[in-house]
Amino acid sequence: MTPRKSRADRRLDLIEAARRAVIRHGIEGVHLNHVAEEAGLTSGAVLYHYPDLGELLVEAHHASTERFYEQRLRQISKITDPREKLVVTIRSGLPTGPLDPDVRLLNELGGAAGRNRIYGLLLTTLYDRQVSMYQSILDTGAALGVFTLVDEPLTVARNLVALEDAYGYRITARHPTIGPDEATELILSYARGMTGCPLK
Repeated sequence: MTPRKSRADRRLDLIEAARRAVIRHGIEGVHLNHVAEEAGLTSGAVLYHYPDLGELLVEAHHASTERFYEQRLRQISKITDPREKLVVTIRSGLPTGPLDPDVRLLNELGGAAGRNRIYGLLLTTLYDRQVSMYQSILDTGAALGVFTLVDEPLTVARNLVALEDAYGYRITARHPTIGPDEATELILSYARGMTGCPLK
């Protein structure tokens, strides 16, 4: 007999189901029954755990943003060399390929951000946190004499995140000549020019 899932586990399942439903139907086209179908539950069962569909969609968004901020911070916290830290941060900020679910979900939210204040705020917060992450690496590298910055750290950090976003979108849009490896090299090329450092 399969053990019953805890309430916390069921909520995690629903977050994953909501992510799949958003990717399939779009953030503004997804309905309660879509999430229920993805979860293999009734609409009532979904409402039992999440009475507000909007709250569930925000939770689904947070699950995707965690990868691009919290997980990256944990990954680079073990690295002391600012050069390696910058390269790892750049590599981990791009989709794994056109079907990357986290980036596809963020793209959906980005399309609705101009019409939905909450989605706009969530994406702005993610952007600002990523900029802060990059700026900290750049500041440390400059202070140690590893980087010779051509521009203000904040400007470089903002551009690095903007490049991640732009190339991430191209990858999920299946650009014929820009995949994860090509995008990584393009962003590293910019970072080399801004830091005066042969990053690889």
